[in-house]
Amino acid sequence: MNILIIGSGGREHAFAWKVAQSKSCGQLYVAPGNAGTEKIARNVNLAVSDFAGIRSFVLENAIDMVIVGPEEPLVKGIVDYFKTDKKLKKIRIIGPDASGARLEGSKDFSKAFMQKYNVPTAYSETFTKDTLDEGLKYLETQQGPYVLKADGLAAGKGVIITEDVAEAKKSLHEMLAEAKFGDASSKVLVEQYLHGIELSVFVLTDGKNYVILPEAKDYKRIGVGDTGLNTGGMGAVSPVPFADAEFLAKVEEKVVKPTLYGLQEEGIKYVGFIFIGLMNDNGNPMVIEYNVRMGDPETEVVLPRIKSDLVKLFKAAADGKLDKFKLAVHAKSAVTTMVVAGGYPEDYRKGDKMEIPDPEKDGLVFHAGTKSQGDNVVTNGGRVIALTGMARTMTAAVKKSQKMARKVKYKGSYFRKDIGKDLMKYFDK
Repeated sequence: MNILIIGSGGREHAFAWKVAQSKSCGQLYVAPGNAGTEKIARNVNLAVSDFAGIRSFVLENAIDMVIVGPEEPLVKGIVDYFKTDKKLKKIRIIGPDASGARLEGSKDFSKAFMQKYNVPTAYSETFTKDTLDEGLKYLETQQGPYVLKADGLAAGKGVIITEDVAEAKKSLHEMLAEAKFGDASSKVLVEQYLHGIELSVFVLTDGKNYVILPEAKDYKRIGVGDTGLNTGGMGAVSPVPFADAEFLAKVEEKVVKPTLYGLQEEGIKYVGFIFIGLMNDNGNPMVIEYNVRMGDPETEVVLPRIKSDLVKLFKAAADGKLDKFKLAVHAKSAVTTMVVAGGYPEDYRKGDKMEIPDPEKDGLVFHAGTKSQGDNVVTNGGRVIALTGMARTMTAAVKKSQKMARKVKYKGSYFRKDIGKDLMKYFDK
């Protein structure tokens, strides 16, 4: 099979790395890709939402399967574009249509969906520019911490959490009256703060059947000890020690099954990933959010733990046969540390020459914001490169990941030195 992966980050490099191992994979392409994907696939200079360009490329290169990495093309309707085109509709495409992608594209829609189908989640109220004064008064009636969420896609930066009601009111004003996140914050949810420990569960569904992939925990804050600004993710670990069999059984019964039932009731034919961001609240799962694609950097620890052939898994999903698929998972732990550009998640540099280490044994290097420039690799994004270590114990995996991260060299490089260390009390006893 000729396969096209859409995207340019660490998630897409991880997909390419795993897909390339399949005997079912013929020619592999990544659009637009990065300096890592070009080592194992052919990069294609196409933007992720250039549907016409993607169409031409798919037809000219006899593509059999398309794997959509990021959320933007899904929310904009790339699956609908394929399914309504006579020449594209028979090509397998992994990802939901625009109606399903609303689970991520609109937090207001996803919250209403959860409430309708009794998926456990925090209470929230939604406000617009026209109801800003009501929102400001509402904040005064609530207890902190205050959680404000832009309704639409905001590049992972649309969530603000603060203990200070004055700061919360200022942020709500900026988001609604000043369009801080553009159209994404034309609606803002003010949500109940959930206490507990976060983790993510990943489901691949064919619209009816599903497979639950290895769970993961990521680290969003820029600073050690979960301090500072939110980012797209500074690292991740899998498995998650507090997600035991009893907890995951609750996730399946209280979250996964009602979610899939709700999608079917709404008439949404959903083929692809459902990323479920969860809070473990005293042993009970509470849904923070849905995403409609794999997470990044969670993909960089989830895929290395999957033994099964990824192309066969995707084929089963596209063909409605996931009930026939038996997923095999490594017992090893995986930890990834993300090295980012200086200044990230605010203004940061691009174009700095990089020194990249060879992987350790059972180590993996996944490029994210990189590109080739002559014989060199240079930085090309805020989150630059992910270093994944695998080992029998979480302690060893942490050490391996951090050791590789220390060897990455470029001007202004930065990474968190505590990824996974908060979980040591659970592991290796």
